[in-house]
Amino acid sequence: MTTVAPSFAHTGLAPALLAELAAQGITAPFPIQEATLPDSLAGRDVLGRGRTGSGKTLAFGLPLLSRTAGRRARPGRPLALVLVPTRELAQQVTTALDPYARAVGLRCATVVGGLSLNRQAEALRAGAELVVATPGRLHDLINRGDVRLDQVGVTVLDEADQMADMGFLPQVTRLLEQVAPNGQRMLFSATLDGGVDRLVRRFLTDPVTHSVDPGTATVTAMTHHVLHVEAVDKPAALSWIAAREGRTIMFMGTKHRADRVARQLLAKGVRAAALHGGKSQPQRTRILEQFRTGQVTALVATDVAARGIHVDGLDLVVNVDPPTDAKDYLHRGGRTARAGESGTVVTLVLPEQRQEVSRLMATAGISPESTRVRPGHPELVRVTGAREPSGVPVTIAPPPAVPAPRRGDAAGQAGGTGGRAGHRSSGRPRRTRRPRTS
Repeated sequence: MTTVAPSFAHTGLAPALLAELAAQGITAPFPIQEATLPDSLAGRDVLGRGRTGSGKTLAFGLPLLSRTAGRRARPGRPLALVLVPTRELAQQVTTALDPYARAVGLRCATVVGGLSLNRQAEALRAGAELVVATPGRLHDLINRGDVRLDQVGVTVLDEADQMADMGFLPQVTRLLEQVAPNGQRMLFSATLDGGVDRLVRRFLTDPVTHSVDPGTATVTAMTHHVLHVEAVDKPAALSWIAAREGRTIMFMGTKHRADRVARQLLAKGVRAAALHGGKSQPQRTRILEQFRTGQVTALVATDVAARGIHVDGLDLVVNVDPPTDAKDYLHRGGRTARAGESGTVVTLVLPEQRQEVSRLMATAGISPESTRVRPGHPELVRVTGAREPSGVPVTIAPPPAVPAPRRGDAAGQAGGTGGRAGHRSSGRPRRTRRPRTS
């Protein structure tokens, strides 16, 4: 039976990584890290199951870096690979791991659609031990001859269930066929649906399985509320919620509704911005930075924001348009109550949506508190911190305009295998197996 490491100091991590953990103020591992580190550091294949926000990035990142430390990659021949479903998650993983990589002298490159293909190729040719990538863009670069995966000794699949949902598994399979056959594989996923299970059986050798917050991963530090509202009261109710103190993510069903609601909130005095797949990557990056710094307090988003976005101190997620899929509900809610913090998930429900939302909650394993509310209702205030908006219109500095792609960068824009990374930006969640671009 594997011995569980009681602290980072007893894991066998490289001393430089321990020093960087201390510098970052991280003294004790989260449960998923505590469970997986002994096996992953020993080179075992690992299957990790844990909810979003449970600390998976360091769970795979620290052993990956520790086992790669001291080696140097040749141009275009990385030594370690992390595959993720979305651009936002790729950038989050890179940001989280970069200080630790620098501490052990390793170079990172991020490979995602929506940004310059040529610049990413140049970074790979300059040499990077670790590549964090979305599948479609990595395929583009392989096809151009800018990168080869035959030297990759440690491969990680993060959010594997989301990659399956987005139709990426054929691309992921082709990539895994190209990495070093005797290398280490780590797969992290909230669920093990059929497609993910097939990947595990084919590419992981005698994997050690660790489950933290198993099943639907309901979070004890997260409270769930269903607020029943009449259609005539819903716009005012969401503007009261958006005007609360602190930051809030408000999920919408379509990008057009996100844009419209953001404009309405700005007119009522709420510092709001819309985030969806219709915006370019530089625009999305700028909006997220505005949200993190507080220039924007209400992020009105489609499911493009349900994965891969971590904002410290975010304690409220609002489903203005309820999702139709239990996984989407859980991943939306996973933007709050991260890394042991508490949080609240609120779903606004119209009379005609009650049955559908009740089935959704049952499937997700959630038992929410239900209340009928109107704008200014004491329960609305108690649950969300809602307050009446000022009514004084505000403006937010717009994200930068996007220049036309340079010749050779077309694959970084919409269309082709290097376009947007599988973000649902309109209508209800779709279930399709056609790979979306990354």
